[in-house]
Amino acid sequence: MPAGLPTGAVLPLKHSQTSVEFGFELALAAHLESDEAVLSRQLGASVHGRRVMDIVRIEPGPEFERRVSLTAETIPPAAIRSDVGPGRARYWKEAFDCHPERAQRATEAAIERGFFEREREGGRTYVRQATRYPDWVGRIVGIENKPDLGRPGDLETQLLTDVELGLLDAVVLATASHVTGAHRNRIPDEVGIWRFDPETGEQRVLREPSRLPVEQPGVEILDRASAQTEIRIASPGAKARARLALAERAYGKGWRTYEMPACARVDPDEDGLPVCPWKGRVVRPPTDCGPDCGGHDPAEPPAFDPAQLRAARTAWEANPDGQTRRQADLGRFLE
Repeated sequence: MPAGLPTGAVLPLKHSQTSVEFGFELALAAHLESDEAVLSRQLGASVHGRRVMDIVRIEPGPEFERRVSLTAETIPPAAIRSDVGPGRARYWKEAFDCHPERAQRATEAAIERGFFEREREGGRTYVRQATRYPDWVGRIVGIENKPDLGRPGDLETQLLTDVELGLLDAVVLATASHVTGAHRNRIPDEVGIWRFDPETGEQRVLREPSRLPVEQPGVEILDRASAQTEIRIASPGAKARARLALAERAYGKGWRTYEMPACARVDPDEDGLPVCPWKGRVVRPPTDCGPDCGGHDPAEPPAFDPAQLRAARTAWEANPDGQTRRQADLGRFLE
């Protein structure tokens, strides 16, 4: 019986599918965490639609170490794509091709994170790049988690959308279920298949994913529920912009984005997962915890520092030195 179970209490035998999938997702993310990739969860992976990928794994490109040294946070993609360069400082309003409010937010964030330098002249703010943006993004792999293939939901449409759009270099389905021939027939051939046991951490590769054509136009499925399928074409340029935004968001966000519940029973494990001995599993605090839980024991949330865990286990640094350049040093990256 799990530690902390009150005398006479009955351990819940059933819990919501959402909680099961949440625990599966966190266990898989902890299993995949290493120096070899950037991991994040629940990120938009579309150009025109609303596709959200459960886990995104970004393998380092040739200048990954330079990205690590810049900032631990997301560099606004609008700032990266702007006409602000490392040479002559530009008036910020003239350097962006987007709404002025968005441009202003991107400018301020880029300055705060050391990507832009600010100058003031005649009451105006001028900016220049403090350092060249590095080529740090390698292969991007999307992982769709479906622990129970008996309850697939919109899985077939989601995976078909990923394959036809080709925003990611590869897509994998991760499941705890036994994968039958019938299951495989509903999964696009390009999608890889992993079987993962969240209790033991055992991972079996049942099928390797195919490389998707990220450099070519893609077809994004927006609606397949009606009699007619609604699609939009995504150009290579639009896909490249979406990939950059996805990578930067993943770098700044990480995957431990949850908070610990205010309960004395919750005991985070070595991976920082919110384990509840009373329930005997990882809990999803917003839905599993609180006064409605029979085992709720009000207390301050247990100590939890996701940044410290991430820094200890990966190449990501919480407080990098940065690579701000003075104007006299611009020749290093203008060659």
